[in-house]
Amino acid sequence: MVRSAVWCGAALCAVAFAACESIGGAVAPDETEAVTLATGLTDGAEAPEELATVESLLPHERFALDNGLDVIFHIDRSDPVVAVSITAHVGSAREKPGRTGFAHLFEHLLFLESENLGQGGLDKLSARIGGSGANGFTSRDQTTYLQTVPNNALEKMLWAEADKLGWFINTVTDPVLAKEKQVVKNEKRQVVDNRPYGHMFSVLRSNLYPDDHPYHWEVIGSLEDLQAATLDDVKTFYGDWYTPNNVTLVVAGDFDTEEAKAWVHRYFDEIPRGDDIAPQTPRAAELDTMKSFVHEDNFAEQPRLAMLWPTVPEYHPDSYALDVLAELLTEGKRAPLNEVLIDEAKLTSEVNGFTLPNELAGEFMLIVTAFEGTDLDEVKAALETGLTRFEANGISDTALDRVKIAQEVGFFSGLQNVLGKGTSLAEYSIFAGDPGFVDQDLANLQAVTAEDVMRVYETYIKDQPFVAASFVPKGVPELALEGAATANVVEEVVVAGAEDAVGPSGTATYERTPSVIDRASEPPAGPTPVLATPDIWETELSNGLTVLGIKDTELPLVAFEVSLDGGHLLDTIETNGAANLVAEMMPRGTQSKTPAEFEEALALLGAEIAADAADEALIIRGEVLARNFDAAMALLEEMMLEPRWDEAEFDLAKAAALNAIIGQKARPISLAGLASGYVTYGAEDIRAYSALGSEASLAAITLQDLKDFYSAYFSPELSSFRFVGDVDQEAVLKALSGLETAWLRGTETVPTVQRMSPSDQPSVYFYDVPGSKQSVFAFGHPSLLRTDEDYYAATVANYILGGGGFASRLMQELREGKGYTYGVFSFFDSTARDGAFGIFSQVRSNVTYEATALINDIISTYADTLTEADLATTKSFFLNSRAREFESFNAKLRLLRDIDLYDLPYDYVAKETAIVDEMTLDRLQDLARTYIQPNALTYVIVGDAETQLPRLDALDLGEVTLVNDDVDALISGEISE
Repeated sequence: MVRSAVWCGAALCAVAFAACESIGGAVAPDETEAVTLATGLTDGAEAPEELATVESLLPHERFALDNGLDVIFHIDRSDPVVAVSITAHVGSAREKPGRTGFAHLFEHLLFLESENLGQGGLDKLSARIGGSGANGFTSRDQTTYLQTVPNNALEKMLWAEADKLGWFINTVTDPVLAKEKQVVKNEKRQVVDNRPYGHMFSVLRSNLYPDDHPYHWEVIGSLEDLQAATLDDVKTFYGDWYTPNNVTLVVAGDFDTEEAKAWVHRYFDEIPRGDDIAPQTPRAAELDTMKSFVHEDNFAEQPRLAMLWPTVPEYHPDSYALDVLAELLTEGKRAPLNEVLIDEAKLTSEVNGFTLPNELAGEFMLIVTAFEGTDLDEVKAALETGLTRFEANGISDTALDRVKIAQEVGFFSGLQNVLGKGTSLAEYSIFAGDPGFVDQDLANLQAVTAEDVMRVYETYIKDQPFVAASFVPKGVPELALEGAATANVVEEVVVAGAEDAVGPSGTATYERTPSVIDRASEPPAGPTPVLATPDIWETELSNGLTVLGIKDTELPLVAFEVSLDGGHLLDTIETNGAANLVAEMMPRGTQSKTPAEFEEALALLGAEIAADAADEALIIRGEVLARNFDAAMALLEEMMLEPRWDEAEFDLAKAAALNAIIGQKARPISLAGLASGYVTYGAEDIRAYSALGSEASLAAITLQDLKDFYSAYFSPELSSFRFVGDVDQEAVLKALSGLETAWLRGTETVPTVQRMSPSDQPSVYFYDVPGSKQSVFAFGHPSLLRTDEDYYAATVANYILGGGGFASRLMQELREGKGYTYGVFSFFDSTARDGAFGIFSQVRSNVTYEATALINDIISTYADTLTEADLATTKSFFLNSRAREFESFNAKLRLLRDIDLYDLPYDYVAKETAIVDEMTLDRLQDLARTYIQPNALTYVIVGDAETQLPRLDALDLGEVTLVNDDVDALISGEISE
């Protein structure tokens, strides 16, 4: 349940990490996440009442209500779903000093109760209608609320969104505000305070922009300002910014436009227009000289240098060339900064460069996380050398074409679902003044010339002042840039009982807002959408290679993956990390092409290929423009059958892996994963170790080890190819004919592993991270395999406990009831070999005991307290959410993956639907009792031992075991006999 543009987060179980969806109203992303288009407003006139469909890359119809609401429709008949988004043109840039973080706090509040939706708001509605989950994000310049639902629920969504816009504010009370403050403060601890480099952007921007600039503070705000927010602040903010004339509504998907237009008028027309809002004037940051700051980071293990230059807002003519400049400097083997810092000076494994354009101003950023112990003055000198080389060498036509093709692929990839299409339309409408600006946006990028790029480099970067931030491990300030001043970073002190206790908000009493229609009655659902399983083809080639595919002509792309069974399971403790290094080496050139040549050949086709070693498979993933499919497959075949095994690239890959291994020490979530693996499997089982390897095993691995691994296990019999996109079976098999002939069978099979059994009693393990602002919970026990008969039914039984996002008890009690956490989940994470039930959360450090005890209480009584209402909610969600099952390429690849790996029938989704349809309360309770076993749980906690560990004795779950030495040994590889 992502309620955030961050789109990140990781769920953790006793076996391993499993990807999960983020939750809860979050700030828009920075750094490596995709940056929204929320920038550069042209404050144009309102849309006319009626417009014919505008033909463009995103065809749309636009009209405006008398109250100023901007409405955009986009039709997409590929799936029986619709995405509904509401975007308010307000973000942190509209806040006042002393009330920072308020726009984001308000976003959280708007997801809660409204007068006619009642308590639970959109979250409860989403669970009933099978929606993707109420979601949203706040940036400097916008706040967006969005969700995808089956198309029979469109009227319900429009009714609900109108209720939020016009019938919401009376439901916000002091208790509601107090609880949500705790949730947002937990979010800040999670994304800023309790992770390495979390304060980086705050240090940079607070010194780039003057105190009175709207971008001086971060979207998340400060803990003090959040605590100071009052109910009057909330009401004033709502009245100022949440008015129809400051909001854009987008409906994208499969629906009837005339019917939808009537519903929009019915539910939104009577909401009164607000005061006219004057646009903010673009205001670039102005620096007279370079500024340099240092922060000793409690979580960092490696020094990082970040450099930030002021530039131009989004859609400024120069913004496109700056985008290209960032990629030319840092993307690819021939990028000058990579050549100098990675290949030659060997200071880092990665250089990141990107632009951060917004409505009022833009930024150009370079980030280098250096190898352990590196002096950042060396890094800065190497960056300067790379920039000088860029100036001297200029820009080739090939390099420029490569970037433009990558941008084209990226554009189409972002349109795989209606949610992405709708969000883009809203942002173009608000910040470019025209939802159809997508065509001009792409054209502007394609029109960038080498001369444009050099001009913006000389204008904004070369010899221009910037802000530098040196983030170094605590105790080694000498690694920072020479002369750096100490950054002003406010660190929270962990104190038990420091936060106000909060409880459920109860029922608010208020005078209801009148309406000309009956809003108290939820609109009926339309006809249940019918979702057909995509046409799947499957075959086995003569060499034993399994191939599956789904043809999808919606976008001119093909996505594919090659899965080679084994992965990390094929490692030994002595050579742990070999599978990962084999994956790392695969795309690094072929026998006839250097790494740079191979990379460039792919890029000019609009193709990307990446490989990684997962717990049980080595996976090669890729995407290519459909028109270049055959050429890309020829390169893939060359990569797979003729690896280069380049010595220099091997050294670089090992250095990158070592950097990542060391980085695990800095990340509480990674430590929780390692601790879970250790207590589940023990130090003699490879599954307890990170697939990256250990420091000792990595040092011991040779290039010959990788060649031996490749010869033994790189086999078509252990592999399968899966394709989705604008290509048919005949074309795929023709493209694979060379592989069928030349790819010979390997010599080895994947070893069997022991299936773990649940313990007969609970146990508690603690990893100490001194000064931690949050505690990471990784609770779990061995459980079902994905191939077990009851696996899917058990996931259904888990929905109300912790699988249903805001519909779940864990979330309602720990987040909504107590304000202990930003999110908490329970889940089954299973393969054909191994399986686990797990619970994951990050809680405020000073409630570690209380949160653990509450979770224990909830799961201990869960099965016996399930009700008919819980059954109805569960069945409604699973049955209705099927409409969203196959919307994206990734979803279709997941379908093929399940069929392939778990020997499921093509129509297994329909069979799972039947399981839900036949579910009874007795069956649900029996499943919960059988597969969710509180007395078998292993409780792994990563946090501040000095303040939290002694309190855990009161849990009465046995003696708490400290596992720092054991987990640290997994990372170092120095396991004692």
